[in-house]
Amino acid sequence: MLRFVDINQSYPEAREPQERRDDFKEIYERWVADIAESQASRCSQCGIPFCQSGCPLQNNIPDWLMLAGSDRLREAYEQSSATSSMPEICGRICPQDRLCEGACVVEKSGHGSITIGAVEKFITDTAWEEGWVEPVKPGAPRLASVGIIGSGPAGLTAAEKLREAGYEVTVYERADRAGGLLMYGIPGFKLEKDVVQRRLDRLAEGGVEFKLNCDVGRDISFEEIRSAHHAVLIATGVYAARQLTCPGGGGEVLPALDFLTRANRDDLGDAPAADDRLSAKGKRVVVIGGGDTAMDCVRTAVRQGAESVTCLYRRNRANMPGSAREVKNAEEEGVVFEWLAAPIAIIDHSDASLSVRVQRMRLGAPDSSGRQSPEPIEGEVFDLGSDLVISALGFEPEDLPSSFDAPELALHRWGTVEADRETRMTSLDGVFVAGDMYRGASLVVWAIKDGLDAAASIEAYLENRISVLGAAE
Repeated sequence: MLRFVDINQSYPEAREPQERRDDFKEIYERWVADIAESQASRCSQCGIPFCQSGCPLQNNIPDWLMLAGSDRLREAYEQSSATSSMPEICGRICPQDRLCEGACVVEKSGHGSITIGAVEKFITDTAWEEGWVEPVKPGAPRLASVGIIGSGPAGLTAAEKLREAGYEVTVYERADRAGGLLMYGIPGFKLEKDVVQRRLDRLAEGGVEFKLNCDVGRDISFEEIRSAHHAVLIATGVYAARQLTCPGGGGEVLPALDFLTRANRDDLGDAPAADDRLSAKGKRVVVIGGGDTAMDCVRTAVRQGAESVTCLYRRNRANMPGSAREVKNAEEEGVVFEWLAAPIAIIDHSDASLSVRVQRMRLGAPDSSGRQSPEPIEGEVFDLGSDLVISALGFEPEDLPSSFDAPELALHRWGTVEADRETRMTSLDGVFVAGDMYRGASLVVWAIKDGLDAAASIEAYLENRISVLGAAE
């Protein structure tokens, strides 16, 4: 260990931009074991592991780096999987530069952070290949069942932990495949779908029941689910797109998730879409937004064969919320970024083309969050021609009390479900919440953390309820 002084930082090599523009396969090549082990050996094994405190899951990163650097990969996998239900997925899509790697002591020393995410991915991919990933092993049967609404990372994590505890678990998913945003929201070039599917298969083989095409409030009532189970977890995620407020920002603008879902369906081999508007092929594409969803959209448009792809963001590169690595990948693949540029109107032309009227911005005084607020530069306006405008401004919660016909389900003023901070129980007895519907649109790793916390609270709730019922009998 401690080899950061003589081994330089390196990441898995990315395929050439021209090659990766033509498919939806992951862009990074597989590491060979020697390189992964040498990168793991760069860890300084510092006394206070800031990488661990920078991880929402508090993963024991120094220990599994030490084990990987010592050619003890199976032990490294056991350490890695002890705190994360899907480490190979986090290794692929977590913004490590903002979390563990950003907090790395070696990074602060100027030697370049340990490539934690890439090592994590290598360890677990190796574990799958070698057969070290064991089936879900249900504990002794409990006299209770749990219904989970939503099959994204929070719901899947809770399902795994509750099944391991011996509870009967049923997951209700409104889509035709489980996985939530892991399946339909994140493109294959970041997360190939067989990586998600093997996790789903493992849960199903372990006894977790999936009810697909089951939209709560339409195909089954929320009250039916509550009646069928001893506890319920709401893990629906947040899917309502934030709307552009400028003139013309309604029907002519495509929501990001509609575009990404269709692209993922195409990648999965589903029947072609009837609506040509969902494809970027041959079109001038403008994506509005600066987060990771916007990066997914621009890079998907490139792969679909767009004539040109432009990203508009109202702040500058340094203030962009998306991963810097994703911006770099997008630029390599031919995406043009218009920094300090905000749409002020979407103009619909008679030939079915569009124009985005763009206002040049500058950064002014900091706002309440400490970020500099964008403000318009008077007189600096231009039009950007387009055939497809995609809005990627983030997501807001759907109105669950209405769709679930549960007016007594309390919400925060910003629309997420209100819950006890310690137990995650909502205003309804035995109903818990986890993931984005609890904290607002956030990272997959935070959803996993919420799923773990909610599962622990549900188990404590059910143990207490069963003991009370047993005493009464």
